[in-house]
Amino acid sequence: MSSNDQPTVLLANQSCNKQQRSMVYRIYDIKSEPQSGRNTPPSRPARPYHVSDPPYEGYHAVEQSAYRNSAPDSAIVIDNGSYNIRAGWQSDRSPRLSLPPVMARYTDRKLNRKLNFIGSEIYFDGTARGQAKNQYEPGSNIINNWDVLEGALDYIFIKLGIDGSKGHVDRPVVITEPLANLQYSKRTMSEVLFELYGVPSASYGIDSLFSYAHNGGRTGLVVSSAYTSTHLLPVVDSKPLFAQATRLDWGRSQCADYLNKLLRAKYPALPGKINDTQIEDLVRQHCYISQDYQGEMANYLDWTGLEDRDVLVQLPFTEKEVVQKTEEELARAAEKRKESGRRLQEQAAKMRLDKLIRKEQELEYYKDLQQKLVTATKKDARTMLEADDFNDEAQLERKVKEMERSIRKQRNKDVGDIDEPEELPTYPLLDIPDEELDEEGIKQKRQQRLMKSNHDARARAKAEKEREKARVAEEERLDAERRENDTESWLQERRVARQNMIQRIKERDRLKADLGNRKSLASQMRMKNIANLASDNPKKRRRGGDDDTFGADDADWGIYRQIATGDQSDDEEEEDLGANLKNIEAQLLKYDPTFTEQSTQEAQQDWTKSVLHSFLRGPWPFDPESQRELNQIHLNVERIRVPEVIFQPGIAGIDQAGIVEIAEDIITQRLSGSSRRDDMLKDIFLTGGYTHFQGFEERLRNELRAVLPADIALGVRKAKDPILDAWRGAAEWAAKPTSRQSFVTRAEYHEKGADYIKEHNLGNAAF
Repeated sequence: MSSNDQPTVLLANQSCNKQQRSMVYRIYDIKSEPQSGRNTPPSRPARPYHVSDPPYEGYHAVEQSAYRNSAPDSAIVIDNGSYNIRAGWQSDRSPRLSLPPVMARYTDRKLNRKLNFIGSEIYFDGTARGQAKNQYEPGSNIINNWDVLEGALDYIFIKLGIDGSKGHVDRPVVITEPLANLQYSKRTMSEVLFELYGVPSASYGIDSLFSYAHNGGRTGLVVSSAYTSTHLLPVVDSKPLFAQATRLDWGRSQCADYLNKLLRAKYPALPGKINDTQIEDLVRQHCYISQDYQGEMANYLDWTGLEDRDVLVQLPFTEKEVVQKTEEELARAAEKRKESGRRLQEQAAKMRLDKLIRKEQELEYYKDLQQKLVTATKKDARTMLEADDFNDEAQLERKVKEMERSIRKQRNKDVGDIDEPEELPTYPLLDIPDEELDEEGIKQKRQQRLMKSNHDARARAKAEKEREKARVAEEERLDAERRENDTESWLQERRVARQNMIQRIKERDRLKADLGNRKSLASQMRMKNIANLASDNPKKRRRGGDDDTFGADDADWGIYRQIATGDQSDDEEEEDLGANLKNIEAQLLKYDPTFTEQSTQEAQQDWTKSVLHSFLRGPWPFDPESQRELNQIHLNVERIRVPEVIFQPGIAGIDQAGIVEIAEDIITQRLSGSSRRDDMLKDIFLTGGYTHFQGFEERLRNELRAVLPADIALGVRKAKDPILDAWRGAAEWAAKPTSRQSFVTRAEYHEKGADYIKEHNLGNAAF
């Protein structure tokens, strides 16, 4: 890698108090690195499309020969665009230089020098890229950073061979400007050219009119849709009608901003992975104008042909390193997981059985309490209820029913059918008092008591399950009779039950999602419970004094379940919603002819039938574990939505009329009485970078044809080169001898001031 440092250049005249302006350029000549293809004619890339690198164009050599061979009155032509600045001599067929209007300046402490990077040079140096400043105000064509403009002009004059040996630029300058350029901008530009660079003369002209003149236009409607805005300007006999001109605040820059917003809303993790220049590249390469926006948008995400409409863009990523294990290690790990799972199952089964026994004992206690309340006085009954935290007997009755239901479900779910031995086990030590047993006998008695409790629990569970089977069989019989007698009502009940089940599943999933959102009510209640547990003086859950009685009641431990899963019921009380939904859908599939496989919840959640999946991931499956797929974006509806804004500004929230409405108003309303209106309609001229969108010319022609009278001839044409024709038109105009009378000389500038201009047919009017 080699570097070339340009020498300091003096570009100030005597009237500037001999002020020296030193510009040191650090330019790298990298011939071994491939050139970026951003500025080449776009072609449809192979999928996946990789975002382009920053458009560094390499080192531009200084061209001394053209300057030495040029005549003293040969003008330097500069197309001062908001996307690119193009410069060359009036005799050139194409501009010699093209650079973005950006500059970076910083001091290299190792070299102890101030370095300037102009145009695409900033994309080569990382520090310069971070320090880059644009010449224009963001989203507009108004110059607000004149230091960048001076740096760009220094660069242009140096590269065109003007070395500053004479102390000033000794060639005339022609600079393009936007329609209705601010007087402040024009005055400051004159001050820069005459005071700083000492040019002998200068002239300004509108870029779109230069392009129109280069393409042979005389009478027509000039539609200039460029980088920051769109202008419509009627022209009659080469004279612009400025009073009828209209501006639309939309251009290719706004397209890039709009696409950036859409992609960030579509992929929240996108920020930082793609920069502005790459977004502009996506707009330029993949967006196009739809000829039937509403119809195409309605069917854009249809599965048929989506692989052709969807553009897969691959962003940079780093693949996770996966450690490959041997078969022996995999087998050992699988065996370890299997053993761990078996132990966990045994522990869980034991814990469930112990819990079932405790619940049965508690149920027996409450039933005994109910028996005591029958014979107790009111005062004693109230005392017994308050001792167990019950307000009345009705609350005790509800508690008993809830526990019976919970025990019944747990028996059916966890214990199941267990074959009992033919001979009933005996427990002889249970009838012997503890006083008659030694220490070993007491230990065996405890074991026999536990064994008897387990045996009784299994027997009760088996009997309960038999009763449950009989109950289910009876319900199925009654359900079958109701289905045969009134099929339509039975189907309606199943449909309602299915909708309720789906709603419950959605609510459950929503609650789980809310627990992950710290601002949700469920998450806030969870944190409140955690804070209460961690407090030195937690809120007492039971009546009484200041003694901490937490844990005395088994229900106290339910707080940890709420912390873990939210305010939900116990696991044994939570129904298997998915299994119940599948059971109902199986019945509907069997007996409802209108309910098909495509109607099931599982089919509706299939990614191949999901419009959201088509929107986010295109017609391909998505693996959330793949770093490659996590760093991919899909352009589909954005391809037509972004450039459509110029026809329907309301899509992007712009309170302006579209380009067709503006053109219709100019032609049919403002110029309705003009005798040249029909001639103007025969030549609607399109120029500017926005017109490069595929289908722009056809769409505008069709839209105008629909709103204009059928007997009026309509002609719509695009510039031969919408990007460079503005510079070529300015060069042709500067080469004409008649153009010299439109130049402001340095003497006229000093005599009449910076606001003085000379009007001509291709420039702005004085105001």
